[in-house]
Amino acid sequence: MKHHKYIIVGGGMTADSAIHGIRKIDNSGSIALFCDESDPPYDRPPLSKSLWTGKPFSSIWRSPNGLDVDMHLGKKVVALDASKRTVTDDARNTCSYEKLLLATGGTVHQLPDANGSVIYFRTAGDYRKLRALCEHGSEFVVIGGGFIGSEVAAALAMQGKQVTMIFPSNGIGSRVYPPSLVAFLNSYYEMKGVKLLDSESVKSVRTAGSKTIVTTGKGVEISANGVVAGLGIQPNTALAEQAGLIVDNGIVIDELLRTSNPDIYAAGDVANFYSAALDKRMRVEHEDNANAMGELAGRNMAGQSDIYSHQPYFYSDLFDLGYEAVGELDSTLDIVEDWKEPFRKGVIYYLRDGRVRGVLLWNTWGQVAAATQLIAEKKQHSSSALVGKISD
Repeated sequence: MKHHKYIIVGGGMTADSAIHGIRKIDNSGSIALFCDESDPPYDRPPLSKSLWTGKPFSSIWRSPNGLDVDMHLGKKVVALDASKRTVTDDARNTCSYEKLLLATGGTVHQLPDANGSVIYFRTAGDYRKLRALCEHGSEFVVIGGGFIGSEVAAALAMQGKQVTMIFPSNGIGSRVYPPSLVAFLNSYYEMKGVKLLDSESVKSVRTAGSKTIVTTGKGVEISANGVVAGLGIQPNTALAEQAGLIVDNGIVIDELLRTSNPDIYAAGDVANFYSAALDKRMRVEHEDNANAMGELAGRNMAGQSDIYSHQPYFYSDLFDLGYEAVGELDSTLDIVEDWKEPFRKGVIYYLRDGRVRGVLLWNTWGQVAAATQLIAEKKQHSSSALVGKISD
């Protein structure tokens, strides 16, 4: 049985950041990484953003070169024995460890009645499939009106494709944006040539010759060259559950990113952590959290005792619109909209009991630190006091 000082389960941004974190403290302890994808670590956001606006595919790779890592690509860890400190992969290789990181991310939600032609957009492989379809196809269906769905629909439309979006809510990003912005985005996407089927479900997806036929709950049939779905993810907690770790909307971790077993850490999309700034436990499925949490987990595995107090931010690109955001973005909260130019440039504040819980910086750049500070202060604010509070 091979022994490694550190084993990382997962091969995404969190895992890569953890390797760098370990090496900042321990430059010689052996590291093994197990990843069920065949690709080495890469940046995920460009798959639905910059790769569609001219950035080369080669720009996504994150290089652990020179960090002396034993990479097991295309290998899925199927067993974790916390008492023996061992992991076993699907090729029946068993390794022992001193410290383990679960950076297992999430599994995409899938449609209940759909064939294998649907691309559940998440991985570099999914991007390659969609790009290949774009070479010859002109008609595409995007299922989902959230973060991934809105980005992929914009990306395809910018390639000159005919895009139909299907989603159950009344508008794009309706769980996040205030109603006025949702209404603007609906009309903006339609102006860009995207057909919206809101308040709709998908009944079935089937193949007919070279085309894929999507049937909606209301009986509308759409023929497409490709179907993409962005339906969110379910955190991959199976290994944690098998090892007897505490799981509740992800793997529950403490302020040092340790699970209920002190030799096992968790970070990234799968980790349920306590946010001191928001006074709540949460999971965050964004790049900044993956990078910051991964690196800190690596450092702590290598002997540090640093507390995770970072407030992660996230961002999106939608045609020529874009934003950065911090904290809770929930359209059911109290919302203050401060527009410099309606729906083109402004700041949106999300409050509960007068306290700012989240800030959306719409086409307003360089103000993430100010937004982060505003949330961390935990002060009461009136609506009028917030107008003009943050501007670039």
